[in-house]
Amino acid sequence: MAVSSGYVVRETGANLRRNMLMTAAAIITAFVALFLYASSRQMVLATSRQAAQWKGGVELSIFLQPTVTDNERDAIGKQLSTMPGVKKLRYVDKPQAYTEFKQMFANTPDLVNSLAVTDMPPSFRVVPTRPEDVSTIGDRFKNQPGVKEVVYAKDVINDLLKESRTKSRVVTFIAFGVGLAAFALIYITIQLAIFARRREVAVMKLVGATNWFIRIPFMLEGLIQGVLGALLAFGLSFVFRGTIASLVQNNLVGHNTLFVTSGEAVVVGLQVIFIGAVVGAISSAIAVRRFLRV
Repeated sequence: MAVSSGYVVRETGANLRRNMLMTAAAIITAFVALFLYASSRQMVLATSRQAAQWKGGVELSIFLQPTVTDNERDAIGKQLSTMPGVKKLRYVDKPQAYTEFKQMFANTPDLVNSLAVTDMPPSFRVVPTRPEDVSTIGDRFKNQPGVKEVVYAKDVINDLLKESRTKSRVVTFIAFGVGLAAFALIYITIQLAIFARRREVAVMKLVGATNWFIRIPFMLEGLIQGVLGALLAFGLSFVFRGTIASLVQNNLVGHNTLFVTSGEAVVVGLQVIFIGAVVGAISSAIAVRRFLRV
């Protein structure tokens, strides 16, 4: 027996209207689970970008006060250039720091427009001869006039990634638990829908309807529930991606806000929609199976 698109649409719509309360509960539960999953992924992406800013061998950054004098800056630069433990030294002035800042936060123009070149802290980026020399070099400049803060790249990255992984695991664990609830609700919704039509299904089987002819409208119903929950999760996680990313503590000097680009948020959203569709379709297929044994 061929399956017509008109039949599928009519039956799916009827099933959704018949169990509106359960359908709404399933969609909301799927939304919560998928929103938590999207939040977890965005935290990981945001911290990965911050860690990438410290690649290239830089182990130590000496951030200067925005109001540092030329004499103070020159004195720090001279000391660094003559220290035996310094392998490579690079000075980043205010315009360069502002350029880096604009590149990092290109997706948040309000933040970029709120600061000017004069607000940027210049810095010395240091690559030590040996990694163990980092603390020795940094400690020497911590209380020097004109120095705002000494930042050790390894410590910053480790702390940032550790906190990100911890929070991501917690959120993912909660998302998994809520996801099971969403799976169960979609399953129960489909069970109720097909139970209400069990005699009709039995008659259809007796007159030659195939399992797929009966199954497809119910599977589509579950898929729609999963996708609607996913779309809600996608929309909310996209709008609040900056807030979600900032939930991970960020200690990098001069870059006080973690963020996720719109492109990354879209990729995560597509993953969420795919997961919602798969979960909805699979839970529906399982729910229908027992009623097809006539």
